[in-house]
Amino acid sequence: QVQLVESGGGRVQTGGSLTLYCAAPGITRKIGTMGWYRQVLGKEREKVATVSRDGREDIVDSVKGRFTISRDNTNDSVSLQMNDLKPEDTGTYYCKAQTFYGVYWGQGTEVSVSS
Repeated sequence: QVQLVESGGGRVQTGGSLTLYCAAPGITRKIGTMGWYRQVLGKEREKVATVSRDGREDIVDSVKGRFTISRDNTNDSVSLQMNDLKPEDTGTYYCKAQTFYGVYWGQGTEVSVSS
């Protein structure tokens, strides 16, 4: 069974909005931190926003005020509301879930922002 399932990517113009969603149907262990990472071709994957099980958020400065991360512990899901998107937000967004036994990654969802 797939551990993490992502959805919500797409193409928007500058200033547009998208919401990414990630569920963890295949993870049976208790999940600690969940979050979103972004990767651009030729560059390393970088953190965008994470949230711990008790709600502590860590959001990178470049998206603060524009992106909101939220989590639902009842169904082990995490969302990323992205507003006022900019071309530099373009990339493949990956969901990550961390458990005591290991780290899980989603398959990635594409976000493209045109100017």
